[in-house]
Amino acid sequence: MTRSLKRREFIKLGGAAAGAGMFSGAFPAPRAQGLSRPNFLFIMVDDLRPELGCYGVEAIRTPHIDRLAREGVLFSRAYCQMPVCNPSRASLMTGFRPDTLGVYDNETSFRKVAPSLVTLPQIVKSRGYRSVGVGKIFHNYLPDPDSWDLDKPSVALDLIYASPETRAHQAKREAAARALGRSRAWIESCVRGPATESFDAPDGDYWDGAVADEAALDLERLSGRQPFFLAVGFLRPHMPFVAPKKYWDLYEREGIPLAPNSDPPKNSPMMALNQMTELASYEDFVHIPNPYEGRLTEAQARLLKHGYYASVSFVDAQIGRVLDALERTGLRDNTVVVFLGDNGFKLGEHGGWAKYTNYEVDTRVPLIISAPGRGLQGATTDALVELVDIYPTVCEMAGIDVPASREGTSLVPLLGEPRRPWKTAAFSQFPRGWFFRFMGRAMRTDRHRYIEWRDQLDGALAAAELYDHETDPLEGENIAGQPGNEGLLKRLSEQLARGWRAAKPD
Repeated sequence: MTRSLKRREFIKLGGAAAGAGMFSGAFPAPRAQGLSRPNFLFIMVDDLRPELGCYGVEAIRTPHIDRLAREGVLFSRAYCQMPVCNPSRASLMTGFRPDTLGVYDNETSFRKVAPSLVTLPQIVKSRGYRSVGVGKIFHNYLPDPDSWDLDKPSVALDLIYASPETRAHQAKREAAARALGRSRAWIESCVRGPATESFDAPDGDYWDGAVADEAALDLERLSGRQPFFLAVGFLRPHMPFVAPKKYWDLYEREGIPLAPNSDPPKNSPMMALNQMTELASYEDFVHIPNPYEGRLTEAQARLLKHGYYASVSFVDAQIGRVLDALERTGLRDNTVVVFLGDNGFKLGEHGGWAKYTNYEVDTRVPLIISAPGRGLQGATTDALVELVDIYPTVCEMAGIDVPASREGTSLVPLLGEPRRPWKTAAFSQFPRGWFFRFMGRAMRTDRHRYIEWRDQLDGALAAAELYDHETDPLEGENIAGQPGNEGLLKRLSEQLARGWRAAKPD
């Protein structure tokens, strides 16, 4: 199969009309600016930890993301609002937090809650931007046509694996599931092949290579149609960890460091840990133990972490190709590049794999903004920021008045003054139990991570967690129950109750 044919299979074209702003009212008018309105290249990577060269991790090879960091501002303490794909993406693309949207899982579309809600690409589209989405921006099977002039979401499941044998195997399993009347969402979630693949194939034979191919072509098409908002969403390093063999060959498996905190946090409540259902959905890991019952073998852990590293280097190469196309088309000097991961990911930390918990490793994400002429280059800020801040940030740089209803804070001031005082806390959450009986709400302050688990029926406190990052940066022990911490717990509980509005910078 030729690469052009693969690309035709990958692309799905669809027009979209702008919707009315249910939460924000009428579209605001753009403000006058001295600078011309910039283009936006918005790059989102699935399940990417801030475990990159530019974040000080020498074991992993990410030269292209590192280059982008040298061209912009790196946010060392950025946090998602919920560590799972759909709620995180719905939040950052609408500017509303999960409790406002009522989106807590991968099945609920935010359009069911607010059919006319105005998304980030939708609001810039309404103000004259050409809005194009390539790859996974919203959740896999919950695309949002209203957001785009041109939408090219994921449609080709056979681009996940490159091995002909695995593709044939998966095609049979998918056909059997369709014959039973299974939905596309069910097939994507439950009909999964092996957790890893190393295959000697061109980059374009894999899904993310096809995304990079198309994004590079779109930059050429858009070069005469400024301004534009081009969103590019990569799947890797989301499981399965699949990449061409050459990226696996970058690493010696025995030399990859394993998680130093591979046990569940001491004194942590049972509901705090996920049950690793995502990893167990892959056919070669269906019998893995739960975190409190055991752990993977060292060989399994090394295989998975090797696969994750290979996947990160693979997607880094694809990002490099897109950035090269941006330079080649002469668009770089007037294009703001926003690069982020949608949520964190455990690689054996706390005895777990994947995401779905309120810990630092699940909620902290990489974020880089490179804004030529509008921000510093090669700078780092330690300010506490959140992905919900992206919506007002892009609006401000596009010259659009930020809708007052949005629940984030524009990061534009930090681009020119990275050390200025900022938020006093960042907020994340994740539910547990049947029909989300318990909601865990986490607050990250400069020093502490505080988590409350409350019964959604009566609001009663079911459990609390407290981690001191000054003495325990890996969150190895919950000290909420230790004598002498009563006053601190009371202060943090009151701060959590006041919420994100009270944490905003002056």
